[in-house]
This record gives sequence, structure tokens and C-alpha cells, in this order.
Amino acid sequence: MKFTLSWLKEHLDTEADVTAVADAMTMAGLEVEEVHDPIASLAPFTVAMIVSAERHPNADRLQVCQVDTVDGMKEIVCGAPNARAGLTTIYAPIGAYVPGLGVTLVEKPVRGVVSNGMLCSGAELELADDSDGILELDDALKVGEPAAGVFGAEPVIDFEVTPNRPDWLGVAGIARDLAAAGLGTLTTPNVEPIAGTFVSPVTVRIDAPEMCPTFGGRFIRGVKNGPSPDWLKRRLEAIGLRSINRLVDVTNLISYDRARPLHVYDVAKLSGDQIVVRAGQVASDTGEPEHLIALDGKTYAVDPTMCVISDASGERPIGLGGVMGGESTGCSDETTDVFVECAWFDPILIAQTGRTLTLNSDAQYRFARGVDTHSVRDGLELATKLILDLCGGEPSEVAIVGEPPAPPSAFAFDPARVGSLTGLTLTDDRIADILTALGFEVAKGSPWSVTPPTWRRDAEGPADLVEEVARIEGFGELPSTPLPDQGAPSRGVLSPRQARVRLARRALAAMGYAEAVTWSFTKQSTAALFGGGDERLMVENPIAADLDCMRPSALPNLIQAAARNAARGHADAALFEIGPIYLDDQPNGQRTVIAGLVAPRSARHWGGGAEDALFAMKGDLMALLEQLGAPVASLQLVQGQNRDWWHPGRSARLQLGPKNVMVEFGALHPRVLKALDADAPMLAFEIVLDALPEPRGAKSKARGAASLANLMPLTRDFAFVVEDAKATGDLVRAVAGADKALITDVRVFDVYRGSGVPEGMKSVALEVQLQPVEATLIDAEIEALSNKVVAAATKVGAALRS
Repeated sequence: MKFTLSWLKEHLDTEADVTAVADAMTMAGLEVEEVHDPIASLAPFTVAMIVSAERHPNADRLQVCQVDTVDGMKEIVCGAPNARAGLTTIYAPIGAYVPGLGVTLVEKPVRGVVSNGMLCSGAELELADDSDGILELDDALKVGEPAAGVFGAEPVIDFEVTPNRPDWLGVAGIARDLAAAGLGTLTTPNVEPIAGTFVSPVTVRIDAPEMCPTFGGRFIRGVKNGPSPDWLKRRLEAIGLRSINRLVDVTNLISYDRARPLHVYDVAKLSGDQIVVRAGQVASDTGEPEHLIALDGKTYAVDPTMCVISDASGERPIGLGGVMGGESTGCSDETTDVFVECAWFDPILIAQTGRTLTLNSDAQYRFARGVDTHSVRDGLELATKLILDLCGGEPSEVAIVGEPPAPPSAFAFDPARVGSLTGLTLTDDRIADILTALGFEVAKGSPWSVTPPTWRRDAEGPADLVEEVARIEGFGELPSTPLPDQGAPSRGVLSPRQARVRLARRALAAMGYAEAVTWSFTKQSTAALFGGGDERLMVENPIAADLDCMRPSALPNLIQAAARNAARGHADAALFEIGPIYLDDQPNGQRTVIAGLVAPRSARHWGGGAEDALFAMKGDLMALLEQLGAPVASLQLVQGQNRDWWHPGRSARLQLGPKNVMVEFGALHPRVLKALDADAPMLAFEIVLDALPEPRGAKSKARGAASLANLMPLTRDFAFVVEDAKATGDLVRAVAGADKALITDVRVFDVYRGSGVPEGMKSVALEVQLQPVEATLIDAEIEALSNKVVAAATKVGAALRS
């Protein structure tokens, strides 16, 4: 919604400038988006007169003009075809910014002749001008007169209208709120009735009162249409509307001035002497909907859910009620007799019509939000006055058919609620003055009885009135009370699980994984692939057909996300998500998981493949569990027991006993990937956060004392022969536990099968790191520790390789 400052001042007696008006609007709850002040942008430009114009010596299409300007006589090179001696136009000096070109003028030669400024066209000044050359102004203008005054430029305020305040779609409604806020005095003139001299020969019949409860009309004969006067053109063009002719411009002016859309029919183009308001029709034989060629030149298919204005026969649509008129009855310069329409249409119906037809006109925008239900007569009277002033003519009597919706009902209001809800200390008289200024009728009593105006159907109860009072009094007047002193500073509010989620998110991001945020739903058939799809977990009203079931795992969504990335040329994906899964419909059936997925697509290289991606992902998983405080040293790695969406030979689980499975990881089954249209291989892990035991020890953010050894560590290598089916991790854990005080790390650096190793066996080479604490280890101590390592390995079925 846009309006000019002078337009506002026709309804509001105030000395405030545009900045003060915008500030007052903001404080009153109107969201100002932009204040455009063309006076500032046109400040460098002034009126000038061309004294002489000679052909440029080096260019046939350029002229060298001697120009009388505010800065004296200037020589300016001009390429406009209409540049001639005696022409009054607009001059831009060196250093001026030309908004239409987006450049700042500098002194430079043009084909060898220095141009000391510029003569401007309308487009270069961003004015509505269709001419090809420079501006041609009235010769009576004086040289040096500011361009802003010549073109009547003035500030324009653009603001966003909230859906609950359709009265703000008229300048009069904005002025009413600003007057209530104390910015000035409301001066909106009352609408005076104009007596008709004859009965309207055009009548109205309403066949769809649920769509259009009331319809008013007036016949005006003998009008003279044509271009609008300059003041009306400038007013409409300032807010971005194109002037069409006097009759159409009047309806546009009232729509923006009073938030009251109207329409004017050329009576000569009507078929018959009656206008029918009905629902859209569908041909009984073909089932085809009727069509309307609207004023925008487009053809629209009208169905029975839309309100149609038709001629006397009822067969030919001449307009879409509340949306747009038809081209067949539009007004032109030859129009002499008109019928003015002012009706009220159901807002929900008009909003749906606009969405169905993707048609959003000024009328549709206002009717969809709710036009004042009791403005039909005033709208007709105001339109009649403007048409008579601009076009002449003779009006008929006003004819109104139907009844408008009932006005809002009064409700009880206790003014003490203003203080209890806002803390404002206001007298009863002040509260009553604010409500009265906004158009509410206040009957004081115990309690008060307040009746909202017909243009404020959003006010439905006492809380709405409290908000209105606080808004107009000023939110800056609300008392401020500091929060009470809580003594010691508050501690962290994150639960252990929330802290782990935050830690996991940062850790995985640092490892190179990208976080995905996907739906908590999936397709039922997809959920069935991951052990879900129970009817109890089906969504009754899904947002999409393929999101109809609560997910049993976060992996299907990650798989599909990785597949979408691969389809768009990003095959090497590493994604993670932290979120809920749903095992059943009970309160304890929801789990929080940390899921990660890798789609390894190594680049082709002559040096061969990189490290096995499965072991790299396992390393990331173990590092993540370490950071989360999981008891990694106590975890059991079990193979062959993963669920059926995992690859049976390349997957495992981590658990603290068979009843507490914390992690499943490995390669995903090709069957599952194929069902989800994803290319194998894909590797993943899923940590059940609820299954991770909380770390032992005091809960403190303080770091413990640093334990830094002052002695050099040493390493010893061991090679053990163990059954091929035996998990290497079991051997590593056994060796690490041989002496927890001295052994700080155990690493596998080689696994060998072949000559020298019995069939069904493998040789595992370990590097054991020892860290002396009190003194350097002597040979006997190292030998004793080696024996402990061998003994620990023997307990898990390993033998020292000879």
C-alpha cells in the first residue's frame, strides 16, 4: 500500500514531515517498508532554456547547445532529436547523479567537444514520459526553478498491511489511526448524499446472496469521459498506478482513498436493462465452464464457486464479482451513460477465486481481506460526486438490493484490564478517548459496553481493545521492570542428552560430514524396508503422499538425500542427522539417534585406491563415541547379527551386552539401496543416543589437572597367531588391559595370511606403546611387561608367533 504525504494531509491536519509520519506509523503498528522522497533525488536538477543549437562538428546526430542554466550559460552536447533553440527543459550539472542512467555526470569531451552538463529526458529522471527526446516544458517556467516543483514531486510512503486491518488499505484509515495517536486532527470530509433526479433504468437482481449479500448501483447519464486532470494523474502515478480515463481513475482513487472498490459499466454495452449477480455456470451438455474476457485482456474459466456479474439474459458474464470487470462493458472516451457498482462480496469466496485463477487485482486484494460492510451507500455517493465534478452528467436515485451483514455486536469491557495486562496507568477518560478516536462506540457503565465499527471486525473481545489502547498510547510507554536478582549466576540449562547432541554435531562437522535436516516421516513401503511401516504409525493427514508414515530409522532419508546429490553430480556425499525415530506409538517408542552416511566415490587415480572407506568410517564412529563419553574400551563388537538392511558380511554392531545395542554400522544392503533408487556402495552408522550410558564422575565443566609425562615413551612390537574368524579388536583390548598403568596405546600395523601361518589362522602384528611414569624402565621390567602381554593374548586364544 502506497500513498503520498499530500494525500494523507487531505485527511489529517498535521505539520509533520514524511519522516515523522513514518515514525508515527511504525509506533502505531504499521510496518513501513520504504519512504521514497523524489524531492531529494531531483534536488540537483533545474529548469533551463536552450539558446542555440548547432550541429556537432564531428557527429551528424549530435548538437552543441548553448544553454541558459542556473549556473549561467553552459555549452552542452545533446543527442536528442527534439533539441532546438527556445526549448525549455531540465538541466543536470556536472556531479549530479542521474537515477534513470545510474551514473554520476563528469566533465568529459564528446567527440572532441566538452559537455558541461546534460539535458534530461523523462526516463532519465524516472518520470512517466514516453517521448524519445528531452523533456519539453512550459515556456512560462523560469530558468533555475527546481525540477521537483515543476513535476509536483512529493514523498511516497510504502508499507505492509497486515491481513486483520483492511481499513489500512485506504488513506482515510491510516489518517484515523495517526490522529488517534496524536499526530494531528482527523479532517476526512463527510460524504454528503447527492439527490437523484430520476429512477435508475438499470436494475439489479441477486441470485446468489451467499456470495453477494448487498449490491448498490446508480445510473449517471450524459457524462463526458476523457483524460483525467493533472492532479488526479499525478496522484495515481505517484503510487504506481497508470491513469486510464476519468471514470476508471475515479474508481481507483476511491479504492485507495477509502478502501472501497467500485466498478463502472458502459450502459450502451449492456444487453438489456438488468444486472444479475449469480454463481458461475457450467454447460449442461459439455460440462465446460463459461469464460470471461476480463479488463486485463485475459480469458478466465469461471466455475460455480465464483461470483459472476452478468447481463439481463443471465447468460453473458460481464464481470467477476469483487475481482475484475469484463472487457465487453469497459468505459472508453465515447462512453456517455454509466452504471456505477458498489457491492459487498464474501471475503473467503473472493480469496479463493483469486487463488484459483491466479488473479490478484486491487479490488480482489481488498475484498479478500474484508471491505467495510456498511460502506455501499457512502461509496456510491462519493463516486457520484467525483464523476459529476470531472465528467458532468445527471445522476439517478441510488438503488441498493439486499442487506449487508449484521454489524459487530457489543461486548463488555473493564478498563482496568488495560493496567492488568500491560502495566500502563491510564485514566478511564483516556482509554475511552482512544477507543472513540478509533471508531469504537463506548457506553460507560459497570462494565463498559463497547461496539466495534463495521470496518473493525478483527476486534472480538476485551484483549483486542487492550492491544488497541497500548498501540495508540505507544509501546514506548510500557513500564520496564528489571528481572529479579537470582543470586548466584545460573548454570547451564542443557540436559546431558542435549549437550551430547551439540557435541556430536560439532564433532561430525569437524570430521567433514554435512548436516542434513529431513522429515520425521517417510513412505510406508520405505519404512517397511527398515523394520517399520506399522499401521499405528501412519499419519492421518500427511503433507505429501510419500510422507505418510513415521520413520523407524533416520537412514532412509539420508540415503535418498545422498542419491539426490549423486543425481546432481555430487556423488561423494558424507551426511549426518540427529533426530527422532519411532518404533511404536507408545510414549517410550521414540528414540533419538545420531545417523551418519558415506557414499564413497573415490576419484580415479594411477596410485590406486585410498584407504578402505568402511574402516575410515569406523574410525570416525569410534572417535565420535570417545567424544560423547561412551565406554569404548568396554564395547563388544559383534558381527553377523545386524538387521536385514545391513550387508551381512560388511557390518557389525557395538553393544554393552545383548540387551543394550548402542550402534549398528557398516555397508547397507544393495537390495535396500536399489529399492530407494540409490547406487551402491553406501556406508552408514546409527547410534541410539538413549542407549549410551552417561559418563561416570562429577558433572563439572572444569578441566582436571594436566597429567604430562616427563619421560620418553617406548614401543614394543608383537606378532600373534590367532584364528581367522577371531575379531582383532578382542585381541587389542586384551593386550591393552595387560597393564593399564604403563600401556597407553595398542595399534594394529599388519595382518598376514599365507606361507608360514597355518590354514584358518592369521598373524596380527601389534605395536604396544609404553609410557614410564616415575622412572625409566629397565630391561627386566620391560621383559616382565612383555610376558604380561603374551599371557593376556593367550587368554583370548592367541599365540606368540615364532
